[in-house]
Amino acid sequence: MSRRPTYIIAEAGVNHDGDVGDALRLVDAAADCGADCVKFQIFSAGAISSAAAPKAQYQLSTTDSAETAHDMLAALELPLDGFFKLKERATARKIDFLCTPFDHASLRFLVDELRLKTIKIGSGDLTNAPLLLDAARAGTDVILSTGMSRLDEIEHALGVLAFGNAEAGTAPGALAFKAAWANPLRRATLRDRVVLLHCTTEYPAPPESINLLAIDTLREAFGLAVGYSDHSEGTEVAIAAVARGASMLEKHLTLDRSRPGPDHAASLEPAAFAAMVAAVRTIDLALGDGAKVVQAAERGNVAVVRKSLVARVAIRAGELYSEQNLTCKRPGHGMSPYRLWDLYGKPAPRDFEPDDLIEE
Repeated sequence: MSRRPTYIIAEAGVNHDGDVGDALRLVDAAADCGADCVKFQIFSAGAISSAAAPKAQYQLSTTDSAETAHDMLAALELPLDGFFKLKERATARKIDFLCTPFDHASLRFLVDELRLKTIKIGSGDLTNAPLLLDAARAGTDVILSTGMSRLDEIEHALGVLAFGNAEAGTAPGALAFKAAWANPLRRATLRDRVVLLHCTTEYPAPPESINLLAIDTLREAFGLAVGYSDHSEGTEVAIAAVARGASMLEKHLTLDRSRPGPDHAASLEPAAFAAMVAAVRTIDLALGDGAKVVQAAERGNVAVVRKSLVARVAIRAGELYSEQNLTCKRPGHGMSPYRLWDLYGKPAPRDFEPDDLIEE
């Protein structure tokens, strides 16, 4: 059976710059590009950033350096009623709607008000055990990004989710989370509810930092579906991740890469995003099911390009086959060249002219 097509998430994120109209245009752009899902971010600046919190280096270079991180985030907030409009537009455009919450109130809004069945947890919250536990207790499926993390930190996060999926009255805590991960039944609850995303948390991420082979490492270590959240420039790495086996692909989408803001420069504009989607769909077809068989597209070429045993020179009936009178030539619908040595020393059953297919 062929693998499922890659699930492609257009990460609109905060590329709306706080404008609901631009956010709606991003939904339309994601749908037009052929993405499966459009994703936004929801947060309260006051709930996730102190007044003294610094900006990341990439944010300093793409936003007003005199502006604080808190003020930058505040300017990127969308009103809550805007998320209803975004979800409605996504439904109308037949594209899934997804959101990343960065605080507990935002998570509850997504679950209780927007009725989302799946949420994305960003790399920055992989160690935020209270938020992870809240997500698990809410009963949502979780897409967990793993940027900036080690395997043991990912294991700890998965332990929190496993615990929250089936607490059985036990008080939360590091030992309880560790026990949940060690319990095969608890761990099994993650199999259909969690997707890990390999990620490098830098914008843009230089190629030497991406380490796509970690996709294999995550899959082998945790036995879960693994995708890739791409922050590299261009589309080559994203396409390579799909060829590497990523089942899900997330990539930032913007209406204009030249706009000021933290994520525009590391995003794709619609035309480039659509080209990436088309390339991924080709890769999906090309990956196939892994069974090494003669493909329908090549069956007609077997006889054309393979070779058969033929007479090198004229051979008379009763003459013994030898290296001097046998050779291999096209077409390939006669006796296999693998039989060459078996025929040496046997008598020809009839006369053969040069290039005649050999028969026993």
